[in-house]
Amino acid sequence: MPELNPQAQQLAASLDALNASGVVCPPAGLGLVRVAGDDAASFLHTQLTNAVDDLEPGAARLAGYCSPKGRLLATFLMWRDAEGIVLQLSAEIQAAVQKRLSMFVLRAKARLSDITPTHAILGLAGAGAAQALAAAGLPAPQTAFAVAEADGATVIRLADGAGHPRWQVVLPSERVDAVRAALGATLQDAPPALWDWLDVQAGLPRIVAATQEQFVPQMVNFELVGGVNFRKGCYPGQEVVARSQYRGTLKRRMWLVQGDGDVPAPAAEIYRPEDPGQPCGMIVNAAPAPHGGWSGLAELKIDAAGSALRLGSAEGAAVATASLPYAVPIGEAAQAAG
Repeated sequence: MPELNPQAQQLAASLDALNASGVVCPPAGLGLVRVAGDDAASFLHTQLTNAVDDLEPGAARLAGYCSPKGRLLATFLMWRDAEGIVLQLSAEIQAAVQKRLSMFVLRAKARLSDITPTHAILGLAGAGAAQALAAAGLPAPQTAFAVAEADGATVIRLADGAGHPRWQVVLPSERVDAVRAALGATLQDAPPALWDWLDVQAGLPRIVAATQEQFVPQMVNFELVGGVNFRKGCYPGQEVVARSQYRGTLKRRMWLVQGDGDVPAPAAEIYRPEDPGQPCGMIVNAAPAPHGGWSGLAELKIDAAGSALRLGSAEGAAVATASLPYAVPIGEAAQAAG
């Protein structure tokens, strides 16, 4: 077996710690926007793929922001705090998305502000994470996407990753070192790459700059993870999203994939050797795998999911599909096409 490089060694050690008791790490590449004001919820309700007007303080939700053509411009984790509604998204698109949303505020009483510089995020995972939160004086909500607050910190129970329970703590930046030290008394520090891998294993897509306007929400399983409400009112792209859902025309879905070698970038194309001139899919997110190689989420033509796949070209490195933690319906039309 080839010797692991230092990053791979660190990830392997972090996986051992995750399996033994748990880890704490700062997720990388995330931005935070707070929407405050009397009309914050009603404004966002008209813009996002999920309901916002009935979002309670004790719950978080996933939501998307689409172009008029129904293509995702951003994916969010959203929740209420004492001052408004917080949207968590990829940091590299945060400024542009915040500016675009602000253009549609018009007369609504809603103010958007970037709170990334003043807040920090910690991720916790593993069997000992809940006990570590309690020892640090923080709550550990048990239901997926439940939210609890204590002393200015927000704790969110996330979807499991690789079978491990996960929480996220959002708190003022000046408190992060003390809280991380308290959590580190029983949890091992882990690199951000491990958190990216856990997000991939959870089957949760994150839109970044390279993948903006590439996917209707269902193409990345966003409705399957609770990011789309088909009963709410209109929002940009709503007709396209609804048509994709109800007319049986969806021909693409997202799968868990893996391979050897360097981690592919978002929007890297995937090919079938028998069809070298036309890509059959695209990487959504990918991260180094603790056991070597990489794991990722890829949007694929449904009839390509069981095929031999290659990265970058029909002669590229092999890509294998694996099972997501939730069922992916492919629809009768897609089955017939395959």
